[in-house]
Amino acid sequence: MHDFSPYYGPMMNSSYVPFSSFGFMNILFPFLVIVALWTIVLKGFALWHAARHEQKWWFIALLVVNTLGILEIIYLVWFRPSSPHARHRAHTPTHESGAKA
Repeated sequence: MHDFSPYYGPMMNSSYVPFSSFGFMNILFPFLVIVALWTIVLKGFALWHAARHEQKWWFIALLVVNTLGILEIIYLVWFRPSSPHARHRAHTPTHESGAKA
């Protein structure tokens, strides 16, 4: 019978746990927690602004697409209305201050 242990090494051992000797999970787990918190906070903030300003299509896109916060940052920086009354100003007629009725 052939001895394949030089080819497979520790994987043939039943107690082998991948990446355990490198502490890979000890490094990866905190990173995943930080990324998850980052994404949740940005997504919540962006969804709140989109819903508050009645931007239905942005809300749907932000809810469905997961980009680790990239789409949320793009929305919050470039597409979010600058003030809470921005959508009302577009529909409110302007009156000239010097005009007399």
